[in-house]
Amino acid sequence: METDLASSSEPTGTALLTDHYELTMVRAALGSSTANRRAVFEMFARHLPNGRRYGVVAGTGRFLDALEQFRFGDHELEFLERAQIADPPTLEFLRNYRFTGDIWGYAEGDCYFPGSPILVVEGTFAEAVILETLALSIYNHDSAIASAASRMVQAAHGRPLVEMGSRRTHERAAIAAARAAYIAGFATTSNLRAGYQYGLPTSGTSAHAFTLVHDGEKEAFAAQLDALGPGTTLLVDTYDVPEAIATAVELAGPELGAIRIDSGDLAAVAREARAQLDSLGAGKARIILTGDLDEFSIAALAAEPVDGYGVGTSLVTGSGAPTCAFVYKLVARSGDGPSPLRPVAKRSVGKPSRGGRKWAARQLDHTGSAAAELVTDYEPKGGNGSRPLLQLLVRGGEIVAREPITAARARHRSVVSELPAHARQLSRGYPAIPTIFEPDRD
Repeated sequence: METDLASSSEPTGTALLTDHYELTMVRAALGSSTANRRAVFEMFARHLPNGRRYGVVAGTGRFLDALEQFRFGDHELEFLERAQIADPPTLEFLRNYRFTGDIWGYAEGDCYFPGSPILVVEGTFAEAVILETLALSIYNHDSAIASAASRMVQAAHGRPLVEMGSRRTHERAAIAAARAAYIAGFATTSNLRAGYQYGLPTSGTSAHAFTLVHDGEKEAFAAQLDALGPGTTLLVDTYDVPEAIATAVELAGPELGAIRIDSGDLAAVAREARAQLDSLGAGKARIILTGDLDEFSIAALAAEPVDGYGVGTSLVTGSGAPTCAFVYKLVARSGDGPSPLRPVAKRSVGKPSRGGRKWAARQLDHTGSAAAELVTDYEPKGGNGSRPLLQLLVRGGEIVAREPITAARARHRSVVSELPAHARQLSRGYPAIPTIFEPDRD
């Protein structure tokens, strides 16, 4: 139910995609004269989710777009004033808010490990702290999806995957999930908004309802073939799979593109379907499997005559790990006036942080395989088996590192091939490579 604080006006930017306490801190810092202290915030994960071997960084492009739109317009300011969240000095600060600092981050599509400084934000305390929720909400979601998607791609061993989870998540989350899955290697998405917004290839044919609305499968298949041609994918498990396959080949002939199976013992049904298609002269027809698949069921189907998979629920929920548990912590700050940055860190039991502005590089062994994540307090030069990981994304408030989504997709493919072989195992285990802090601050 709406309250008297609700507004019928749509915010003009992304600034209200945040928590109340961000503005509480800004308001109090303005009062204590600490708002303009130089500060360094760092986003990292203390551990990988669900016992996995690696994580995937995704959301960078979306974060940069959201940062560019992070503005407090009249509608936002009126709400904050009416709700008594911001006093006059805070409202004035927010009215003129523009991030003017620098941001470094791991490149989108790269892998991360526990302690990796995935995002480093430098600016004044007030202008940097206010970005916490924006960064975490985007990266936690997108990286969770990409991490799950990457495992599915590895399990599929080159067979194409279709992202089809829109009906299993929030309508806006579905768009972001499609983008993250594509970065991790999915071939297409069923989400048309993702296709429009990010240029992703889309695909889709029909559901069981299309068969049921016709008088029989023959009529349904004929209508679909007439509309889309023999290369279409026919859904064959509404009634009886063998009978449906026979009907499909009868109508489409040997040029039948594909069949989709969405239920039953998928391995057994796929074997029987392949044999039947071959016997009917439709040897080129592909078999696509859907139906609550995840990386484990995909891996279990590796030896079966399957040509592709469609994944929905498991993908958009991170396959059991819907967040990466990223945190955004202050790791260095100056004193009053011109003074050097000094490390600061939490000492909370179970939730400690490491102080100081950090850099990172991936160490490679003599074979070119990743051996360690090296986190330092100096900027690595690279070379000699070391690849610097932090890239400058924003300089002086200006975005300097936009790239096409295809670049992130290509990067992920390259980075995964760089990991040791055991990184691609689906069984629970330790991170594929250790994170080494140099010097060790603990």
